[in-house]
Order: sequence, then structure tokens, then C-alpha cells
Amino acid sequence: MKILVTGSTGTLGIPLLQELRKRGHKAFGSDMCHNEDPEYMRCDVREYRQLEELFQKAKPEFVYHLAAEFGRNNGEAYYEQLWTSNQIGTENVIRLCIANKAKLVLAGSSEAYGDSGLPMLEEGVLDDNVHLFHNNYALSKWVQERQVMISAKRKGLNAVILRFFNAYGDGEYYNEYRSVVCLFCYRLMHGLPITVYKDGHREFMYIDDWTRTVANVADKFDKLPRGSNFAGVPVYNIGGDDYRSIEEMAQIVIEEVGKIRPVDKKLITYIASEVGNVPNKRPDLTLTKRDLDHKTLVALPEGIARTVKWMQSVYGEKSNAQKA
Repeated sequence: MKILVTGSTGTLGIPLLQELRKRGHKAFGSDMCHNEDPEYMRCDVREYRQLEELFQKAKPEFVYHLAAEFGRNNGEAYYEQLWTSNQIGTENVIRLCIANKAKLVLAGSSEAYGDSGLPMLEEGVLDDNVHLFHNNYALSKWVQERQVMISAKRKGLNAVILRFFNAYGDGEYYNEYRSVVCLFCYRLMHGLPITVYKDGHREFMYIDDWTRTVANVADKFDKLPRGSNFAGVPVYNIGGDDYRSIEEMAQIVIEEVGKIRPVDKKLITYIASEVGNVPNKRPDLTLTKRDLDHKTLVALPEGIARTVKWMQSVYGEKSNAQKA
């Protein structure tokens, strides 16, 4: 199958592109930078002309749309890029998928659930409800879903929405806007402070488990049952079974990093709760396991050990080494 992956040089895009190629698909990548891959083209999804040329070159039957601005704090700091990339960029991708009869997989987010107050997040709870949003990123991810659903209902777009929860692991290069495992591992490895929010709980999913399930969508797409929302678009939570407090995760990181260098406990600040964030997010994975053969094989301690080992190989002892 001819598959296009937007955002293919990102933390999630790289392993997904590799996995699709291993499975025999002709997978074409695209992102904001140039690189040496002959099956790749630079493209800003906000620019329709560039995206149209990309579709002409890749001729995709199937599109994984991963290109987006990521993260709550990043979305507040760079709100212009957030809304133009996540909304205009997504609308451009949708329209070209329709014009080229390509199937679409939207890289959604658990942030779309907002602050529901629910102990377990099941996909259908958003069918008729809009929950409280604490930040622009969360709102933009909910809007992306509605863009897809409207086009599916009105224009015949053939699509699936994946709500990604907390994936972590090798290949996530540090910057201040990255995920919590990346932040804690890198910063403690380099003698930098971290803040632990004591009321926070998350599920944790190692990147290999994420990649396998997301790649399964291309192979199983045509057999997926209709979703329960107004447009019938299938929606799946993509997350792990390892649900723990942020404090407990931090302790695992402290112990793992301690095998490399002593961790100064004065670097760790504990705060009751974080402003602008949802304290608890736990996915119901019933549909994902049933339809996408989802399995979580790497437990958090092993995944963090792998992540720390990878970071050590990349950064060594250079405290200022960063890669976008």
C-alpha cells in the first residue's frame, strides 16, 4: 500500500515510518526539514500548494496525519503555529485526502477529553459531550476531531481517529516542551531540577508498543466497525496498561539515573497540583485491544531503563546537548 506519513521526522513519525516499511508498505515521509531519504519531501501542511505537490509525488492511498504542534505549554507559547498547523494544516490534509480518495488516520490526543472528571476515559464519552478545557492545545485537538467528523459526514472522508495517551522512550530528544518521562530522565541525568505534581496520574506506554498498534491500523482499516459518533468515524484510545502516579514514575527515574550518577534530591520539587492540566487520564483500551490487536509488552521500569540508556548514548555528559 502507498502510505504517506506527515510529521515523519518527529518522535512518533520516525518509528512509524520504519515499521510501515518493514511490513512491506511503500511509505513516504514528509516534515518541515530536508533530509536524505529519497521517499521524502519537505512540506508545511499549512501551505496548500506544498501539500498538493506532496500528494502528487507520493500518490498515497492512505495518510497518517501526525504533523502538528505538540504540547500544552508549547501551544501557549506558540499559539500562532498551534492553530495554523493543527487546524488549517489538518483541513488541507482532509481536502486533499478527499480529492485523492485517500484514507486518513488522524493523530489525535487524550487532551481532547478535556477535564472530564471520569476515572476511565472511554471513546464514546465525547460523542455528545464537550468537557472543560484548560489550554489551547487540548481545544485544538478536539477541534481536529470535529473537522474530520464533519468531512466524513458531509463529504465522504474515510477516516479513523486515534487518541494518543502518554507514549515515551527512545528517539524523544529533549526540549522543555517534551513529555514528562523525557523531561525527568534528561534533566536528572544532567543535574537539572524537576517538578513533580503529586496529584497527577498517567498511563505510560513505551514507544515500541505504540508503534506496533498504530501500524496495525493500516492493515486493519477496512474491517474496523463504525464509530458511535454522529459521523460513524471509528475512534480508538492508544495507551498503555501501566497506570501510575507521576510521583511513582519519578522515583523509578531517580533510581535508574542513580545507576549512572548520584541524584541530588534538592533538584526535586514536589507540588500538590499543576495549573492548566488534568490530574488523571486513564484510557479504556477495550476497543483498541479488540479491533487493533493492541498489546503493551514493555513495563514502565524496563521502558525507563531503555530510555535512560538511549539518552546516555545520545547526550553523554553534555548538559546542554539538545536536539529539536
